[in-house]
Amino acid sequence: MARTSPGRGEHQYRLIVPLDASAIENFKPDQRVKAAVQDRTGALQSQLVELDNAGHGRATFAFAAQPGALVVILGPSNASDQDLTRLQTITVNVPARQWGERPELTLPAVRIAPYYWYWWFVWCREFTIRGVVVCANGQPVPGATVCAYDVDWWWWWSSTQLIKCATTDANGAFEIKFTWCCGWWPWWWWEQRFWRLEPSLVERVVPVLGRDSELGRMVRPTPQPSLADFRQLLGADAALIGNASTIDPAALPALRARLLTRLPAAAELERLRIWPWWPWWPWWDCAPDVIFRVTQNCALTAAVGSTVILDETIWDARWDIPTTLNVTLVAGDNACCVPQSHPCQDGECLALTGACDEQAGFGRLDNIGGNTGAPAGPVGYQSPGAGTTYSDRPYAGSVSLFGTADCMDGVDYYEFEWNTSLAAPNDPSWKTMPPAANGDFMRSYIQFVPFGFFNPTFSASVPIDGRHVYETLQHYESAHPPADWNSNRIWIGNRDQLIWWLTENNFADGTYYLHVKGWNIDGAGHLINPRVLNICGSENPNYIVLQVDNRFVGPGPTDLHGNPCNNVVHYCTDEPDTAFANVYIRRADHTIVPLAACGSEQVTSADTLVIDFVAYDPDGHLGEFELQLHYDVNLVTDLLSIGTLSAGAAWGGVPTAAQRGPNYHDALLQGAASPTWQGGMLHLEVPASGPGGAFPYTCCYLLKLNAFKRTIVNCSYSRDGQANSSEYSFTIIV
Repeated sequence: MARTSPGRGEHQYRLIVPLDASAIENFKPDQRVKAAVQDRTGALQSQLVELDNAGHGRATFAFAAQPGALVVILGPSNASDQDLTRLQTITVNVPARQWGERPELTLPAVRIAPYYWYWWFVWCREFTIRGVVVCANGQPVPGATVCAYDVDWWWWWSSTQLIKCATTDANGAFEIKFTWCCGWWPWWWWEQRFWRLEPSLVERVVPVLGRDSELGRMVRPTPQPSLADFRQLLGADAALIGNASTIDPAALPALRARLLTRLPAAAELERLRIWPWWPWWPWWDCAPDVIFRVTQNCALTAAVGSTVILDETIWDARWDIPTTLNVTLVAGDNACCVPQSHPCQDGECLALTGACDEQAGFGRLDNIGGNTGAPAGPVGYQSPGAGTTYSDRPYAGSVSLFGTADCMDGVDYYEFEWNTSLAAPNDPSWKTMPPAANGDFMRSYIQFVPFGFFNPTFSASVPIDGRHVYETLQHYESAHPPADWNSNRIWIGNRDQLIWWLTENNFADGTYYLHVKGWNIDGAGHLINPRVLNICGSENPNYIVLQVDNRFVGPGPTDLHGNPCNNVVHYCTDEPDTAFANVYIRRADHTIVPLAACGSEQVTSADTLVIDFVAYDPDGHLGEFELQLHYDVNLVTDLLSIGTLSAGAAWGGVPTAAQRGPNYHDALLQGAASPTWQGGMLHLEVPASGPGGAFPYTCCYLLKLNAFKRTIVNCSYSRDGQANSSEYSFTIIV
């Protein structure tokens, strides 16, 4: 507990501490000295002392009772009282007997050596970190908590120490000011740190130890620092470390010298500042080595708490930062940033800008065939005509549609209409979106005073005048005063989303055009003035065209071929269809030996494994398939890479494969016409055993067939959105 030194008053005892810095050449009194005194209970009192031009000054401390033994500590003026007790600085012990019967004790002048005088200028310095947090597109990330950490590592352990945190403003800017001290007592510095095993350090240290096979066997990484590793490494010299279970950081420099004679040289570890290849005295580190962790609590989910949007590693450390550091931190895709403003010259207009990930690029309107700025075809497919395995992609499930939501000035509500062709905006063939297809969505905004994140839901579930309409941003803002939008309140998440279009069970597979119709609301709460909004900057009505390909998964218990389907290993669907039609061994004399599921068969190097299998999508949206052989413990063979693949004979209603693939890219090169590749029946022949054969030794084997469609399901780009698998197991004796 620290207290300020009182005046004489009722206090009967005084300690006078003269200070003498006259030994400093060309002395200038350009810094004050903090003098503190600590009694036997640990209580502290301190004062700042100004020295005169000759380098003299004094501190006076008063006590209500005879204080007994004391410790006088001198240090830099900007160190805290507690920090003075932890710094390697000037101390003077005052024994209790020195008081005698006197109420006042004057110590001999405490000399301040040049070493300490000049070190005190840097032992505790003021640092400022200024920066901005932005998304990958350069837009600011407001309301994020930016925390700076000092990072240290040695051997294969690392430690981070929180310096300070700050919150970004509307422009994503932040400032962190802090005092950083050095020259700590090693034991105290060590006690403040929590160490953890750092896998990325293990990955670098272990290969170096492996250069010496004996060393590589001696040590294994442990979660917490331990001297056990080093005792093993030093062998006969281990006695020099001692038997203490705790690590004395002050002994590490001497330990380093011994280890370097035993360890392989590693210039790469020296460059990475990994001890003992690199010297390490972090308690004398007078400038921190900084990494950042940034969180933001704006996620449009039900999850509670902040989301980590940037988490730097030890390899991102900024070494020995200057007293003023400027940084730009780029947040991940999960950050909420201020969206870019759209050009809205016409006041009331709307451009539909994309589907699913329109901000990331793939789902932009100009990357979906048949839309404005995109290739003419194939219509409604994402990445049209790109020729890759996952190009020409249709949509399924829930599809998020985006547009220039901030451009609908003068519009209160809006609704989507759909058509199977691009008819004139007021053509009667346009149909109102079914209520069940109007999915709710959330937008988020940040409010700075009082600070908070808010995630209002925009829904069309409650009809107005019998119409399921969504509220525009402009109407929401006017209905939620005060009028401090775009200053104190800023939209940051999902501002441009207009709908979750729920296609599953609502729309059959096919091509769909959608457009947005705007409405106003009168004083009586009725919708008036319906009109299809024009694309911003043009006289053309807004629209987007998408290709829909949903699939039906049945309950089973068998699929179209009579095989079990449990919707875990194999789905009860033909989108895509997978199956094993025939699996057999062909002997050298062309004898066919069926290989039954759960069966057993002996093979030789003269035999051939033959597999007729199904990888088929009747909708023509097959992306790729793979056929693997699993065996033993965690072993797998890619059969397509060692066998000969060809078209198979039609079977079970599945046609022969016009193109063998095994992926859409290859199928296009083999003559498939974009965007259609069905796959079909395929035939694979693989040497049964011997070099390059399927079966290296006697074992149980499992055939695993996986097929994947190109469809974007629920706006996920995973190939697993519409996938299927089949498995087939047996025993082989070699």
